[in-house]
Amino acid sequence: MAVVKLGASRQIVIPKKFHDKLGLSPGNYLEVELRNNQLIVTPKELVDRRLNEGLEDIKNGRVLGPFNTADEAMQTLQVKKS
Repeated sequence: MAVVKLGASRQIVIPKKFHDKLGLSPGNYLEVELRNNQLIVTPKELVDRRLNEGLEDIKNGRVLGPFNTADEAMQTLQVKKS
């Protein structure tokens, strides 16, 4: 267990050992809920974040296709052996 101080803007600092163990980084989303008078904080992956990453890939040309068939798409995804 760790004790943290509540900041002026209602912010808390996640101790490094927990931060590292959870693999958190700036920009990550956390779900916060109150359960039995305890604050529960859980890392979350949001659809919006993944959607934004995908749109950024498209914008930067990191895409494959278009494909005429599913088989064509699958052939492109298979790792080529040399």
